[in-house]
Amino acid sequence: MPREFGRHQRLGAQIMRTLSELLRFEVKDPRLQDVSLTAVDLSRDLSVARVYFSLLNPDDSAEDALQGLEKAAGFLRRKLGGALQVRHVPELRFAHDDSAEHGMKISELIDGALRDG
Repeated sequence: MPREFGRHQRLGAQIMRTLSELLRFEVKDPRLQDVSLTAVDLSRDLSVARVYFSLLNPDDSAEDALQGLEKAAGFLRRKLGGALQVRHVPELRFAHDDSAEHGMKISELIDGALRDG
């Protein structure tokens, strides 16, 4: 019988918690000021962690934030290695999660349709 909450989910949740704390308290890059992590997907062999992020201010550039995260990846991975109890720390790959922006656009379209209808 499979576990309800397996190792992938536990490790992914721990990576997301730790990275969020590191971004908030230890990373000094101004490009990462308004970055919020939304999800972490681990590869099957736990060697790669795809970290999804969104921006608190939708007017900010996601490209700048992505460059800041990629520049800080080595620092974040080293700090993550001290916090996790795993043999190999996964490689961090970052991707912008624009689902919140997409949801806001859909909501605006629905509101506009209701007003016009």
